[in-house]
Amino acid sequence: MANIKGVEVRGPVEGRAAEILTDEALAFVAQLQREFGATRRDLLARRRERQAELDSGVTPDFLAETKDVRAGDWKVAPAPSDLANRRVEITGPTEKKMLINALNSGASVFMADFEDANSPTWSNMLTGHMNLIDAIERTIELDAGDKTYRLEDDTATLVVRPRGWHLPEKHVLVDGQPLSGSLFDFGLYFWHNATRLLERGSGPYFYLPKLENHHEARLWNDVFNLAQDTAGIERGTIRATVLIETVLAAFEMEEILYELKEHSAGLNAGRWDYIFSIIKKFRRRGGYVLPDRNQVTMTVPFMRAYTELLVKTCHAHGAHAIGGMAAFIPSRKDPDVNEQAISKVKEDKERESSDGFDGSWIAHPDLVAPVKEVFDSVLGDNPNQLERQRDEVSVRAGELLDVSIEGSSVTEEGLRNNVNVGLQYLSSWLSGIGAAGIFNLMEDAATCEISRSQVWQWVHQGVQLESGEKVTAELVRRIEDEELERIKESVGEEVFNKAPAKQARAIFEDVALADDFIEFLTLPAYELLD
Repeated sequence: MANIKGVEVRGPVEGRAAEILTDEALAFVAQLQREFGATRRDLLARRRERQAELDSGVTPDFLAETKDVRAGDWKVAPAPSDLANRRVEITGPTEKKMLINALNSGASVFMADFEDANSPTWSNMLTGHMNLIDAIERTIELDAGDKTYRLEDDTATLVVRPRGWHLPEKHVLVDGQPLSGSLFDFGLYFWHNATRLLERGSGPYFYLPKLENHHEARLWNDVFNLAQDTAGIERGTIRATVLIETVLAAFEMEEILYELKEHSAGLNAGRWDYIFSIIKKFRRRGGYVLPDRNQVTMTVPFMRAYTELLVKTCHAHGAHAIGGMAAFIPSRKDPDVNEQAISKVKEDKERESSDGFDGSWIAHPDLVAPVKEVFDSVLGDNPNQLERQRDEVSVRAGELLDVSIEGSSVTEEGLRNNVNVGLQYLSSWLSGIGAAGIFNLMEDAATCEISRSQVWQWVHQGVQLESGEKVTAELVRRIEDEELERIKESVGEEVFNKAPAKQARAIFEDVALADDFIEFLTLPAYELLD
């Protein structure tokens, strides 16, 4: 496959996949790779240098060299009409049933995810792109035997999240090197759908994950400009919302908006990856040990400071501020669990809406109505809260780094939960499923990262459990044995034996117990896919 010089496709291209990997589309993504691949590699090297600085004791701060940007009176481009109202955004992978249900859910926006909620098998990537084309063409359909799924007349606005800068696409080589996963995902979607979307009154809209600084945002802006120029469409047609899900990006929110100014659609408080980032960046420092995951709520000091600053930053520059994920999965069998959980979800969204957020994320269609009710009560007929300024908010660098949590603890239950979730999610991911319901929560790569990074930090910092027992690699392995037995009892031996449990355990131990901290668990796990 591929008649383009220097481009080699190593995955099978069968059936409709040939419609995705056309020579023209491959030539376009190869152009992006050749133009921007070196800059991407340099920026990833800078991440490693920055981590070494943090390990040596350097403390992050707002940048002196960009103070004029932070002091400037500038605005991002106004939102297009179908991105003006974003009060409820639902997220999920590009699987056909999920696409149809999410677009029909009544949410304002559906974020189709090629990143954390996706296992990037070659089949998943190509099928996902086919499904997105069919959704835009409104021909997507699924016959499930007892039910046929089709799009309704009124559907959510489609936004796509490509993979982060750190992830490769090993099935496509350009000049002998794996293509950037980001450029593969963005390039194919843009090439096939930019004109389709514009003809239907929408546009190519994106979510950008895992950025750590404004230079990485500038790279995306350069990619957007080249793409639009190549396609012959006006610059500024592409719109992108950046997930602020790394602690270093929190110090450069305004700079990130500024770099993407004509393409910016706002910022999102990516809470789970943000918690992971705090652990990862300060993993070797005393005083930065976080307690059980369920104790790290949105009201603890560093999370409160980060979200307040995000709303203030966005509204000062005319950009949307989108709240974090409600990961609860309603149970159709246990109304009591639902009542308690939905009450907590509404409490979380009431805090966000009262803080000035213009919308928020959910992971399940059953949460559309309660979350919409919360935002409707604040927004009324207004599409957003952009006019509401948060001038009273003043966040200092130290507040973004204040991980103190009064009354918190590390417990055996928390350790067991991390091990169990890590093993179950990795098994699911290796099976080609990137969003997995575990203990009534939608777990994805970000939440699994919290689980494994906490285990790594607790072991390497010599943390004691509330019971007094020290967290060691030996204790973790014993708990792995016990939790795998629990999982087997829960799912049944036949199902358990079909799952890649041994591979999942090997990866979990690699990313949770190794001497060196592996930057992203999806990097070694990806080597085992396909």
